[in-house]
Amino acid sequence: MTKFNRNIPYNSSPILPPRTNLETTKVLRKTIDASRALAKLNGMLSNLPNPTLFLDTIHLQETKASSEIENIITTNDDLYRSLVEDKKFDNPATKEVISYKEALWNGLQPIETRPFISANLCIEIVQSIKKNTASIRTIPGTVLKNTKGETIYTPPSGEAIIREKLDDLETFINGEDPIDSLIKMALMHYQFEAIHPFSDANGRTGRILLLLYLKLEKLLDTPAIYLSEYIIKNKTDYYTKLRKVTENNDWEEWILYMLEMVEYTANKGLERLKNVTTLMDQMASKIKETIPKVYTKELVEILFRLPYTKRQFLIDAKLGTPKTVGKYLMELEKFGFLISEKVGKEKLYLNHKLMGILEIP
Repeated sequence: MTKFNRNIPYNSSPILPPRTNLETTKVLRKTIDASRALAKLNGMLSNLPNPTLFLDTIHLQETKASSEIENIITTNDDLYRSLVEDKKFDNPATKEVISYKEALWNGLQPIETRPFISANLCIEIVQSIKKNTASIRTIPGTVLKNTKGETIYTPPSGEAIIREKLDDLETFINGEDPIDSLIKMALMHYQFEAIHPFSDANGRTGRILLLLYLKLEKLLDTPAIYLSEYIIKNKTDYYTKLRKVTENNDWEEWILYMLEMVEYTANKGLERLKNVTTLMDQMASKIKETIPKVYTKELVEILFRLPYTKRQFLIDAKLGTPKTVGKYLMELEKFGFLISEKVGKEKLYLNHKLMGILEIP
């Protein structure tokens, strides 16, 4: 194996799986913990009366966190308001996050009908994120630098080489082998980031692939998990352990990091989901008790689909005429369930208790 040189394109990067013992005692123990946590989350999602109810909120939280890793920062308030305001984006960062959410959704659709992650799907995802016709890097000279301006990694160079490496990765992802799926996910993620196939949005594309893989492997029927939340909290470790695989072939620490990420975010997601469903049940009971003429199961679901709602959402759900649903929302605000805010010519209504749960770090 050629000694790694960070200043030379890593065209000699080996294909997967690596020739080393991946299933060390530490890794196997952690794999069990991560798998259990993921199974608990999947079980709760599967048992929800409407498993798709919270998907928009969960996917937006994940895309917000993933974008934050790339220093694309927006607030929950800006993000959810923009979505409800028919995509009137005042903040460029918010626009990027919404594009990322659409890219995630666009990536999930093909997996439903054809369980296969391809190089072409990766290209479609990056194009969806960037809203352009981006494809494989063709111009040489791409390097990754640290905050001091020092080169820390030079990814493979040359379109033919990059495409060949993506094809090898595609074969590995979709192939049958005895490697545990979560360990395989760690290998896959490293390899994609090492190939660095695009001029921009490699990190965000790579993190979308993680969610698609969980769906592909039936580890999460509904890919409702904030994996990027863990990376934000442990960003330095993420990049350090990636580099250690490249420089020292240190797979164990990288795999343990990824398994810890899955366990942490699955447990956190389970806790958050329990808090949201408890709040939803409590709010439904209180609405039924205080303003019974307003209460319907469908109304409560609308209030929890996203933190913000508006009159049109209730009209679209056929809950009444514009005048009737307007009265419903005013009553909900009067009794403290919602807080209204005038935006342009319309009012948005915030489920402030739901937003409070989402804001908990």
